[in-house]
Amino acid sequence: MAPMGPTSTRDPAASLITAGKTHRRSPTRRTRQGGRPSRAAALALRDRILEVAAELFLTEGYGSTSIEAVAERAGISKRTFYHRFDDKAALFAAVVHRIIEQIRPPPDVPLLEGATLQDILTRLAGLILKAALSPQAIALHRLVIAESVRFPNLVRAVYDAGGAQEATALIGDLLARELPAPHLNDGLRRLLSAQFLQLVVAVPQRRMMGFGAPMTSSELDAWAMHAADLFLNGCRGLTGAPLRRRR
Repeated sequence: MAPMGPTSTRDPAASLITAGKTHRRSPTRRTRQGGRPSRAAALALRDRILEVAAELFLTEGYGSTSIEAVAERAGISKRTFYHRFDDKAALFAAVVHRIIEQIRPPPDVPLLEGATLQDILTRLAGLILKAALSPQAIALHRLVIAESVRFPNLVRAVYDAGGAQEATALIGDLLARELPAPHLNDGLRRLLSAQFLQLVVAVPQRRMMGFGAPMTSSELDAWAMHAADLFLNGCRGLTGAPLRRRR
């Protein structure tokens, strides 16, 4: 048998151990783990992008706002942007959702509170007006009106964000509970709910946008009360049922 010389093969087990140690000490692996952003940092970055995008959309318009401008203003690369949003339409939808979340009443604010249905609707009308007449909501409404012809999907993005749909569903459920009538079906309740929203919002919103003087706080309170009264008088004619007092 030939003697083993200095070129003999190393112990395989020792090689594996050494390889494992080398792998664990790899600076590349350590750098990659250290550079991975935390969830909080990722959320903060997304929020900064949306804040910048909202400012550009609402001041410059949808068509004049580019992804390059958003990335530059937010201090990020286009690659970082596309890692979070597919395109400008997706960014706009996220901005609209963020605006609606900011203007909606806080979760701890009771929406359906009051002794009578008119009290409940008057309070609800006040909350709707506060959201619809906020500076961000008015700016978004202006944007959609100005650019909906060139970009019809803007209207869909605002609708899909859910603000009007949630309010319509809430009012419809309220009518089903408080105004029971065989012919007051789901379709009619949806129609009535949409009409209530228009009755509450349309004129104050137009005046806030410059078609007349903006309403004062006391005028808005009176408007909410009279809108609820007018709406319920119409509902009485449809149902023939007296209003029920909440227990």
